[in-house]
Amino acid sequence: MRHIYYIAIMAASLLASLPAMAQEGNGNNQQRRSPQASRGERNDQKESDTPDLTVRAQDLNERLTQEIGNARWTRVIYRQLNLVDEQNAPLYYPTQSINGQRNLFSTIFQLLGENKIKAYEYLDGYEEFTDEHLVNFKEMLDRFHIYYEEVPGKRGEEPGFVINESDIPSADVRSLYVKEAWYFDQNNSMFDVKILAICPILTSVGDMGETTMPMFWLPYENIRPYISNAYIMTSNINNAMTFTMDDYFRRRMFKGDIIKTQNLLNQPLQAYCPTPDSLKKEQERIENQLVAFEKALWFQPDTTAQAADKEETKKSKKSSRKSKDEGVKQEEAPKTKTVKAPKPERSSTPVRSVRRR
Repeated sequence: MRHIYYIAIMAASLLASLPAMAQEGNGNNQQRRSPQASRGERNDQKESDTPDLTVRAQDLNERLTQEIGNARWTRVIYRQLNLVDEQNAPLYYPTQSINGQRNLFSTIFQLLGENKIKAYEYLDGYEEFTDEHLVNFKEMLDRFHIYYEEVPGKRGEEPGFVINESDIPSADVRSLYVKEAWYFDQNNSMFDVKILAICPILTSVGDMGETTMPMFWLPYENIRPYISNAYIMTSNINNAMTFTMDDYFRRRMFKGDIIKTQNLLNQPLQAYCPTPDSLKKEQERIENQLVAFEKALWFQPDTTAQAADKEETKKSKKSSRKSKDEGVKQEEAPKTKTVKAPKPERSSTPVRSVRRR
């Protein structure tokens, strides 16, 4: 009987321990699945093609920032760049991504889609880079009729947008507004140009013909850290990509026409230059003013006076050489003349021949 009693107690204890073992087994299985589940969540999220800025890149961007607040002379110029021109073509081509290489607008569009930079509304006549004038990316897509697919955000995040590369209107952005400041810093004795902002211009063809629509303003310092690593080809002969998009702007390798200068009346050039000839003359006049101001900052020697001084020095050198040569000739002793021996005179009497005697 005792053996039967012990067997019954052991069986009861085993039955009581089975649920606890099952719970532990389920817990272990859940722990094994959690890394796989987390990997699945990470794969569902779209990875960014553009890497985040490192501390070194942020520090470099701050050091490259040109401070113009203490400048004693500043002039703000607005230019329009035709990206189809050969000199501006490195910013326009390729219109479609090739081997990871993108043009300027495709790079900007990708940064906006990833919410890494902020764009501001294009206002007629002035620019306001404040939070009140921030551009909503979804509203911009709807306004310019860009196809997209909205993906709901996870864990309270904002919804994302999936846009095919073929739907990005990089080929239709054929021109660009560039706002720049020419300044002279007296503290550093520096005359330079700073790119303030850029504005892509979308060109569309419809029933009314070809129309252009400025899209948004972008402060240049916000996009410079990203385009400073985007290398581009700048020559048809040398295909080595040795310059970046930032180099193209900072070294002023582009070509643009002046369309406006900051003035008291806030008028563009077309407001008081109605004809193409008058507009071209006004653009040339402004360009000459900038060049003349830079030349007036530094001492420019008189070239005519320098040429006259050179001629006088040449003449003085020649005269000094002549005087030296004459003095040397006078000091030299005269050479003795050699007297030749006189030739014997011939006699006038005839000479008889001794032949035939």
